[in-house]
Amino acid sequence: MLIFGCLVLEALFFWKILVSIGAVVGLSLVAEHVSPKIAGILSGYPLGSAIALFFIGVEQSPAFAAEAAVYTLAGFTSSLVLAWAYYLGAVRLQRGHLVVGAGAGILGFLIASAVLKQLPLGLVGGTLLTVAAIIFFVQVFKQIENLPIKQRVRFTHGVLLFRAGMAALTIVLITASAEWLGPVWAGLFSAFPITFFPFMLIIHLTYGKSLVFTVIKNYPLGLGALICYVLTVSQTYVSLGLLWGTLIAFAVATLYLLALSVVLNRNKA
Repeated sequence: MLIFGCLVLEALFFWKILVSIGAVVGLSLVAEHVSPKIAGILSGYPLGSAIALFFIGVEQSPAFAAEAAVYTLAGFTSSLVLAWAYYLGAVRLQRGHLVVGAGAGILGFLIASAVLKQLPLGLVGGTLLTVAAIIFFVQVFKQIENLPIKQRVRFTHGVLLFRAGMAALTIVLITASAEWLGPVWAGLFSAFPITFFPFMLIIHLTYGKSLVFTVIKNYPLGLGALICYVLTVSQTYVSLGLLWGTLIAFAVATLYLLALSVVLNRNKA
């Protein structure tokens, strides 16, 4: 049983890295070939969280995973605080803005997570808190300009390896830091936006801070897809099982993004 548990954890970590790398590279391509605005919205699509919850269900039980999903809802607020702190740390600096922004983002995430862990929110409370945070940060980021990428870098094998390496390195460092700092910090790191954060770093390194601010501006709207996913999982894992619960949750999250795109297009028109 112990060996099976270790194998499950190793499989979780492997697939989390693999999917996160694919997501980060894919988001960077969307930013370059479509727009940073759309990439920012798509950053909220459930990938890492979906894999984590699925493997929790495999290792423990669908009921355990459904309960765990409830506690991840409030954690999405910490991801929004990360984006906000990243912006505040980088916006006024002429040099070193990437390092300061990244550091401020991680610190903001940990502080927000530590505070939220003290609150008995539950399903309804966690959902309402995150929805309120989304509304709040949409207003906070309203002054940020939506900028296009005017001259994108050529996508070569070197660029692909660099972006994949950045994503993998970020995941490994965050995971290793959580384990090294102990169980309390590991718990705080558990809801870390493992796809969104390295994506921001890649855009920042490649195109500068103004373009990463465009991504940050649109991230809160996309986070609604994660809320839809987690809420659906919490209600379907027990009654329908892991496979159908996951598929239906992905469908609901996708429908949210499609509906959001329709609304945004109408407002633009």
